[in-house]
Amino acid sequence: MTRMKADFEVEIERILPGGMGLAHADGKTVFVSLAAPGDRVRVKIDRAQGEMVLLPTFRLPTLIHTRSGNSKWLNEISHTNPLWINPEDARRLGVATGDLLRVETAIGYFVDRAWVTEALRPGIVACSHHIGRWRLREDQGGERWSTALVSLEQVARGQWRMRQVHGVRPFASADPDSSRIWWEDAGVNQNLTFPVQPDPVSGQHCWHQKVRVTRAGADDRYGDVFVDTDKSHQMYRRWLALARPAPGPGNLRRPLWLPRAFKPATSAYIIPEQ
Repeated sequence: MTRMKADFEVEIERILPGGMGLAHADGKTVFVSLAAPGDRVRVKIDRAQGEMVLLPTFRLPTLIHTRSGNSKWLNEISHTNPLWINPEDARRLGVATGDLLRVETAIGYFVDRAWVTEALRPGIVACSHHIGRWRLREDQGGERWSTALVSLEQVARGQWRMRQVHGVRPFASADPDSSRIWWEDAGVNQNLTFPVQPDPVSGQHCWHQKVRVTRAGADDRYGDVFVDTDKSHQMYRRWLALARPAPGPGNLRRPLWLPRAFKPATSAYIIPEQ
């Protein structure tokens, strides 16, 4: 298998749905956030330091966002979102399927179990994004088919840690199936650890990001989520400074050429004259 250099330069060819810039280098496709068509950008991933690219946007075929959270049948089929990792990276980190990994983002980290697979390239990890629901109280909050009970603790100014108390459990309800729940895992909420990254061109959130992946520490527990809200605000201000204020040419909120699965009427893109 050929590998790309850890430090290389590419030219952005176009913007894809979701705000990622598309480029090619060494015969491979490269996705770059925070870029516009024609930009030349330098990409650096230091795998020796545990840096990898996180793909947090793929979905298991049985679930979709919160719209399937109350479907008992779908949650019985899919209720975990382990971190997919290539065997080469797993060997480098000394982990096997089921071992805990800590994924550090720009503003915090989450702890998940490894799923060692050839399904993705070395240097990339992936975590399905529609699992990891939680609630703060036993009898209220999210529905109980798919949520874990968690504790939320402020460990320092602006720093918060969420830890699972227990996973999904059988419960009494008008539906007799609720007492037949056999699974416990509710997955891990990775989204809380992602900084707000508005693409300067489209305004859409840039999901793909560089992370640092390490073996979990002695105090780490499955499902742990840690976030520094001060860092989160700093990252938001940094990305916001790169964006140009509205309106754009012709009083546009965003470019008309931006691909959308269901594109609104043109009038929705225009800021009315005062």
